[in-house]
Amino acid sequence: MRTPLLLALPLALTALNAAADYPDKPITLIVPFAAGGPTDKVARDLAEAIRKPLGGTVVIENVGGAGGTLGAARVAKAAPDGYTVLLHHIGIASAPSLYRNLPYKTLEDFEYLGMVNEVPMTLIGRTTLPAGSYAELGKWLEANKGKINLAHAGVGSASHLCGLLYQSSIKLDMITVPYKGTAPAMNDLLGGQVDIMCDQTTNTTGQIESGKVKAYAVTTSKRLSAPALAKLPTLDEAGVKGFNMSVWHGLYAPKGTPKAVVDKINGALRTALKDPEFHKRQEALGAVIIADARLAPVEHKKFVEAEINKLSPVIKAAGQYAD
Repeated sequence: MRTPLLLALPLALTALNAAADYPDKPITLIVPFAAGGPTDKVARDLAEAIRKPLGGTVVIENVGGAGGTLGAARVAKAAPDGYTVLLHHIGIASAPSLYRNLPYKTLEDFEYLGMVNEVPMTLIGRTTLPAGSYAELGKWLEANKGKINLAHAGVGSASHLCGLLYQSSIKLDMITVPYKGTAPAMNDLLGGQVDIMCDQTTNTTGQIESGKVKAYAVTTSKRLSAPALAKLPTLDEAGVKGFNMSVWHGLYAPKGTPKAVVDKINGALRTALKDPEFHKRQEALGAVIIADARLAPVEHKKFVEAEINKLSPVIKAAGQYAD
């Protein structure tokens, strides 16, 4: 009778051989949102940058719907061979609290491959708001309790999560106005139909530069260097102590993907993130490339778990769930 070790040896050798040949066919990078959006743009830039160090073709497939959960579920159920990979944003951390019947387990059904970038957010308002600074805005918000309209791009969107966290942090409830995307939310803010919104710099910087909105603060722990944003205080500086939120992106593979394949993808990711052209394109989006411990799969997973724990009580307290 063969021992358990002898039984396991052929399987281990097969996995190593598969990893050595990886990739020998195109890799599908699932984007769980529609083409043309910020996450899709990050994915297409990354696919180009990672192609050479990975040594294979990367094909983008957009699988939108249900706030990113359909695309994530596709990857969770895919063959664990490294040929189906997910690029997801902060929504992978909010989904466990937002969706009552999530078709996957965020911390159990994926191999974490490393983080890609972070996109800062800004707190902006309609131009007709009387407040000219964050200090004045705080007083205006307090004086108009129960009448403030806060726009967001739909349940589970980055602007929705930022708005929930902001309300929780300042202990002031607002009338949240959901839209089907950032564009219609921004249009109503420009038209003065809603009062304030918290959204990514990729969507707000141009409006701030043109003077079409009032900008009050950034949501990150440090000030931003972009000319249009450099003078804005952080919310922490402005008195909302400890506030720190950005839209981050990470890579994921199905659980059980061989470690050698995970290591190869992670190595290629680290090389891609140093690519000058990738840096240039990401800076144009207002994104900051990850260059810390979260590049490692184990630290990436720890970060996502911490984000789940941060967002869960805020979402549950608001009671704003997705179908």
